Amino acid sequence: MFLFISGGEIVFILFIVVMVFGADKLPEIARGLGKGMRQLKDATNEVKREIQRSAEEHGVDTDFTKDIKESVDEVKDDLEQFTGSVKRKL
Repeated sequence: MFLFISGGEIVFILFIVVMVFGADKLPEIARGLGKGMRQLKDATNEVKREIQRSAEEHGVDTDFTKDIKESVDEVKDDLEQFTGSVKRKL
């Protein structure tokens, strides 16, 4: 599910993008989007590292967050297994 957009809608959006920018500009646009997404991810990771470092400096116990993340990941895995079996039956 990509933001609840169906395949037909994606094709329509791509058609509009090609009409507005032209086919020769698409690689440049895609490169720019990829670079922007990478910078956003790097910035997010940097903020996480800074928060973690600051918490460790001030003696805040962050082990409980690892336990919570593991529990959330287990629930996500269970849900994915369940929805996968439901999707196969439909």
